[in-house]
Amino acid sequence: MFRPILSLFGTVFSLITLIVVIVGLSIGAILHIYGKDLPSHESLANYTPPTISRIYSSEGRIIDEFARERRLFTPAEDIPDLVKQAFISAEDKNFYEHGGYDAVGIASAIVDAVKSRGRNVRGASTITQQVMKNFLLSGDRRLERKIKEIILATRIEETLSKEQILELYLNEIFLGQNSYGVTAAAQTYFNKTLRELAPHEAAAIAAMPKAPSDYHPVREKERLLDRRNFVLREMWENGYLTEAEYRAEREAPLRSVQNGDFAPFSADLPPRDYFTDEIRRQLSEDFGEGEFFSGGLSVRATVDPEMQGNAARALRRQLEQYDRGRGRWRGTGLSLPQEALASEDAWRAALADLRVPRDIELNGQWYPAVVLETGDQVMRIGIEGVEGVQEVPRTDIAWLPGDFHETFDAGDVVHVRRMTEDGSGDFLRWSLRQVPEVEGAFMAMDVNTGRVLAMQGGFSYQHSVFNRATQAMRQPGSSFKPFVYAAALDSGYSPATIIIDAPIEIDTPQGLWRPRNSSNKYYGPTPLRTGIEQSRNLMTIRLAQEVGMDVIADYAERFGVYDNMGKFLANSLGSEETTLFNMVAAYAMFANGGERVRPSLVDRVQDRYGRTTYAQDQRQCVDCDDPTLPEGRGPRIVSDRERVMNAVTAYQLTSMMKGVVDRGTASGVIDLPVPVAGKTGTTNDARDVWFVGFTSNIAAGCYIGYDQPRGMGRGAYGASLCGPVFQEFMTDAVAKYGGGPFEVPPGGQFIKIDRFSGARLPDDAEGANVVAEYFRDGEEPIFGVAYDGGFAMGNDLDLYSAGENEQVRDVTTSTGEKAQVGGKATFGSMSSGGLY
Repeated sequence: MFRPILSLFGTVFSLITLIVVIVGLSIGAILHIYGKDLPSHESLANYTPPTISRIYSSEGRIIDEFARERRLFTPAEDIPDLVKQAFISAEDKNFYEHGGYDAVGIASAIVDAVKSRGRNVRGASTITQQVMKNFLLSGDRRLERKIKEIILATRIEETLSKEQILELYLNEIFLGQNSYGVTAAAQTYFNKTLRELAPHEAAAIAAMPKAPSDYHPVREKERLLDRRNFVLREMWENGYLTEAEYRAEREAPLRSVQNGDFAPFSADLPPRDYFTDEIRRQLSEDFGEGEFFSGGLSVRATVDPEMQGNAARALRRQLEQYDRGRGRWRGTGLSLPQEALASEDAWRAALADLRVPRDIELNGQWYPAVVLETGDQVMRIGIEGVEGVQEVPRTDIAWLPGDFHETFDAGDVVHVRRMTEDGSGDFLRWSLRQVPEVEGAFMAMDVNTGRVLAMQGGFSYQHSVFNRATQAMRQPGSSFKPFVYAAALDSGYSPATIIIDAPIEIDTPQGLWRPRNSSNKYYGPTPLRTGIEQSRNLMTIRLAQEVGMDVIADYAERFGVYDNMGKFLANSLGSEETTLFNMVAAYAMFANGGERVRPSLVDRVQDRYGRTTYAQDQRQCVDCDDPTLPEGRGPRIVSDRERVMNAVTAYQLTSMMKGVVDRGTASGVIDLPVPVAGKTGTTNDARDVWFVGFTSNIAAGCYIGYDQPRGMGRGAYGASLCGPVFQEFMTDAVAKYGGGPFEVPPGGQFIKIDRFSGARLPDDAEGANVVAEYFRDGEEPIFGVAYDGGFAMGNDLDLYSAGENEQVRDVTTSTGEKAQVGGKATFGSMSSGGLY
């Protein structure tokens, strides 16, 4: 009787056992098949996530940051429990209990999917599984990927602790708005640190992993609020919040940076400028783009923020002054459609979406604005960030030829700034502004260390990111002449050497070349000093012919002005292109006595662990660690820098270039309380104008010109355009950094000479024509010998005499064009060309 029953039970038991064995073997086979080719999970133990690289000013303040994924890595021990609890409640409440996957959760998700016939398919991934998906697997929704997730999750749970897994998750996860990891998200949404977050704010961030784009704090505010409150309820049910805390936090409003409730973190950063972008360019080349954008580098820049601001204002002021002198309105070239002018909300929204420069500060902030209505005497405008409708009076465009109706149309986008009373600062009116078409660059650096203190590569970085200080190749004109004179001084010539200043004709493949002086005068036998002070082209060409262009090219390459300079006589007048960056660096070597110095925008680079991977200053401090160093005596710094020119030559050249500022082409423009040396440069038709100069401790330079080179018109000279930029900047630089006499090196003696004739004078001679020149010991100066470079000088040449008026006058040529000539210019000099 019981045998059939027992037989039935045996059969059932055997069948169940068989099924279990088959299922077990199947699971084992699946685990074997999918587990054998999985990526190694052991690499996660040494994982270093991509993090933000930050740039700090010389004062230690953050001035810029670069990242493809905006992530700030935070160790698990520094992440507050509140943040951990919020994410555990939102994503994996059994995190601390399971072994990598949650079987109950998976079963529940399957049941829900079956009940809804596939309409309610939800994930059941644990935090550990999400780490596997984010780091080692793809994000596709396939059963195969889920199996791999589970396998890897169980393996990683055996390798890493729960806190280490949580650290990986909370630093890697994408939380919207280009924020990766909880620290970056707290900054992005609330501009707070993790420890400053309230429970409802931590819950709002924990709501994001599900679908960041679906929980935008403005566009999907209600949806995010519901999800945030769900997370808060989970935190209460899991025992992380009391009931009173839960109810209070649930009632808290949803506030965010995106909704305008908090200032964004970026508001504390200055706008990106040419300096930090050049650091990005250089370090991307040195370290590689991948390391720079994801390596978490800490970069200490050499920039002095105060001096950088001064450089930008000085350059902008001169560019705008030149532009307004042209009397032409170009505006931004942008306009809003007429339908956008229908309401204030409409034009404000449209204006906010336009890409126009918002980084211009010159006599006040420049604001984007839109023309709403033009009238006879006033023009009505709407200004970004300023309430209501404002007006611009007709008197504000007195510098333009037309009126409001002729010049502007409704919808035109313009820039404006506040015009204020000079003394009191009281508001007077709104004034129209435009970004100049002419551009330029300015750079300043420490002559001893190479630290670049300021670099402005154009009028506005947001208008044009092209850095004209480092990227623009321009003709330096006469600012190159010091290298010709340096080669001569090191070749046995002296500041008193006589060079013939007379007409030259050179037969070239392109035709007969007749260079000239800018004054169209000839001065006959003249000392080297006067030649550089007055920027004499004809003397420079004769000197270059005497010394040899191969020697001059070697000097220019040694100073880093060129990599491979062409050995043509015209290049002695600065016809070959180079950058302002190279020119200022080269002049710094004149200032420091002839030692090589390389300009650097970076003092130090540290990796994510704080290890220094680059240090700019390679000099040795011999007794910095000496506790017995006497009070009042500084430590001794030893430099092993290469010498690029003789120290006596450097001083002779510096003294001659000081004459350029004292009584030469830059006199009347540069007036500082410390000695200054420098050189102007103006190319043919004033396509490029330069001034590069230095004090005992700072070298600085400026160039101005159109991006597509063309003449800038009458009155455009290096002294008149770049001189004021140098003067304005260096006035503040000298006040901050000081300066002093140029150091006289040993190995020479002072002898007084006549700067017009080069004749030796008695030691007690005085007068405007007397100058004390420094001659090398052991080299007896030779007076009265003149060099002509192999070019003859006519006996009947009408020469300029000392004391004559050197003013250039305007004449009308036979074609009706205007030209500038000197009082004794001949037809040959009027028709000649050259750089000056």
